[in-house]
Amino acid sequence: MASNPNYCDLTPEVRAIAAEARRNSRINAGDYTKYDVKRGLRDLNGKGVLAGLTEISDIHAKDKLPDGTEVPCEGKLYFRGVDVEELVAGTLREGRFGFEETAYLLLLGHLPDSGQLEEFRRLLGYYRSLPNNFVRDVVLKAPSHDIMNSLARSVLNLAAYDRRADDISLPNVMRQCLQMISVFPLLSVYGYQAYHYKEGNSLFIHAPRPELSTAENILHLLRPDSQYSYWEAHVLDICLILHAEHGGGNNSTFTTHVVTSSGTDTYSCMAAALASLKGPRHGGANIKVVRMFEDLKRQVADWEDEDEVRAYLQALLDKKAFDRSGLIYGMGHAVYSLSDPRANVLRSFVEKLSSEKGREKEYKLYSLVERLGPEVISGERKIYKGVSANVDFYSGFVYHMLDLPLELYTPIFAIARIAGWSAHRVEELINMSKIIRPAYQYVGSHQEYRPLTDRS
Repeated sequence: MASNPNYCDLTPEVRAIAAEARRNSRINAGDYTKYDVKRGLRDLNGKGVLAGLTEISDIHAKDKLPDGTEVPCEGKLYFRGVDVEELVAGTLREGRFGFEETAYLLLLGHLPDSGQLEEFRRLLGYYRSLPNNFVRDVVLKAPSHDIMNSLARSVLNLAAYDRRADDISLPNVMRQCLQMISVFPLLSVYGYQAYHYKEGNSLFIHAPRPELSTAENILHLLRPDSQYSYWEAHVLDICLILHAEHGGGNNSTFTTHVVTSSGTDTYSCMAAALASLKGPRHGGANIKVVRMFEDLKRQVADWEDEDEVRAYLQALLDKKAFDRSGLIYGMGHAVYSLSDPRANVLRSFVEKLSSEKGREKEYKLYSLVERLGPEVISGERKIYKGVSANVDFYSGFVYHMLDLPLELYTPIFAIARIAGWSAHRVEELINMSKIIRPAYQYVGSHQEYRPLTDRS
């Protein structure tokens, strides 16, 4: 074995240890049925196992008939009882940005009046700054191509600048959560700029502008000239609203509850949530959608030819196209069946933005895939609850039209979802009585201890 192996080397010794671990760690799939274990905390019908109570958001995807039978319905999403579609429509009707109002609603449980909203926006603007030399000493040092890792590292480093880092009293946690909501855009964009600079490009570190909305600040911080159009900022704001929260059952929000229940600090809690969101089974779906469409555009000669597009989608299901996963990315959701309300909201605004950007042809292709995808899937597989486009189907296209780098797609998800995580952390702290500690059934065998000299 080499005396100074490369840090990232997978040596034969390491591979052998991994192979032995695989041999000795297999659990019989039948045992999950035998012990009635809900794999992934979901039953055989895909319904989540009830693990807690919340007042923060509600997802409605089924209607219950008088006989108790549940049937799929058009999806609805409510933040603190407020229909998200109405929330978006209201902000646009009044020509203002809505993410800050959404964060207020999630954290405090009611829609603010004009004075309350102005004070909340002022507070977020006040906190939208980083400690002295933080960018130089933390963000610009050892930049990573994975901005989610950079973001998590920066969040943990912020604890060193907070003399009340471990204080989990409600006022202090609320202060920390407001700061997290305010600085996530800075940490994400600066993390990207640092990596971009490391790769030999120019470095742009714009100071945030406290009078701007979160969506406006993202575009201001990211673009060298800080310029953006009305629709660019408003469509990004809509994306932030739609991604701000999605019930307590998603992986990162459940992580927030689990970690909060242990009594840990806010920085550790949010770093854990970020670690969860970084996983490609949770965050990153819109990146897959964009890459799938890029492959489609290369493989399909005529984007308006339904037969040609349908053949490509069939090849996806047959594991003969793109990443050969057998998936049409952006189609289907764990909860929604007939429709994802977030995709419904985005669809009309995507059309407006595509017109502004001169990308109507691509929008028509997305619309065609949205229509054909469920047909192809239902023809190939037995679908119990229906399948439709989800929010990631269009959000990736939005980010692509905004010229946002792929490296920032999941961090932008985090910039939005920190509002929901904060609300759930506060809810868990207020109602916390026990540490969340699930049970696991041991299914291995017992063995006797043997002295080292007898093992061969």
